[in-house]
Amino acid sequence: MFGVAWSPDGTRLATASQDKTAKVWDAWSGRELLTLKGHSDVVYSVAWSPDGKSLATGSGDHTAKVWDAVSGQGLWTLGGHVENVWSVAWNPEEDRLATGSGDHTAKIWDTKSGQELLTLKGHSYVVYSVAWSPDGKSLATGSGDHTAKVWDAVSGKDLLTLRGHAFSVLSVAWNSNWRWLATGSEYREAMVWNAATGQHLLSLKGHLNQVGSVAWIPFGKRLATGSGDQTAKVWDVVSGQDLLTLNGHTARVSSLAWSPDGRRLATASWDGTVQIYAMDPALLLDLARSRVTRNFTPDDCRRYFQSENCPSIP
Repeated sequence: MFGVAWSPDGTRLATASQDKTAKVWDAWSGRELLTLKGHSDVVYSVAWSPDGKSLATGSGDHTAKVWDAVSGQGLWTLGGHVENVWSVAWNPEEDRLATGSGDHTAKIWDTKSGQELLTLKGHSYVVYSVAWSPDGKSLATGSGDHTAKVWDAVSGKDLLTLRGHAFSVLSVAWNSNWRWLATGSEYREAMVWNAATGQHLLSLKGHLNQVGSVAWIPFGKRLATGSGDQTAKVWDVVSGQDLLTLNGHTARVSSLAWSPDGRRLATASWDGTVQIYAMDPALLLDLARSRVTRNFTPDDCRRYFQSENCPSIP
């Protein structure tokens, strides 16, 4: 799996895969609900529209597509890039879609008509990741040229260039408070920046391989990172502390996403699976009460609670 995204209501997951499809799943049962077929190459990324009615996908066939998320019908094919489309992202008003490509550009599209509105030129290598600011006025991009940029999403003006990574910037994500931008790098670290000034605030080091995905918990100060070392981590970005290490995948963690309520974290991996972690102990206990008839073992405590001690199940 290359990409994973939660539906806005938290009931479904969308995944992007090397088998040239995207799929929609029931987030509680794991049941497959829908398969989106139409791309002729790997699907690298997937994103839900804010109303949950549409999905966007980016592919190695040099296109992005917009789909009806209920019927699976293809609505638009966005065909202006000349290399892989690595990343797709909807703006908060859901009338614009951003794409990042191997042709060194990002583009902004009208999702109602499929019209290309803007091409952002300034990177000197692949644009791996795109992310909208929460107010929809700015777009962040991460590139193989070792930089991230912040752009005015209306004029296309290059507002900031964030320099500090020694290798490719593979992922970018805005915090919901608008002030912070996170970047993940090919060189085993994530960074946190002031999105208004470009000031480097924090480096998060602890992974043993590239950090290919970063995601902020909704309305909070924790950041999740996914790595080529087969783990995901959760960090406190105020202190820089590594709070949790999530093991379980047998290959690179390529994408991760928080549920809208911040109680679950989904991770997608090159091992062909998506794992969902209950990040709220109360939620984990509720799930355990409904599914198991024994108390937790010490191994369960370490795996699911990241602790040597667990509460009992009445």
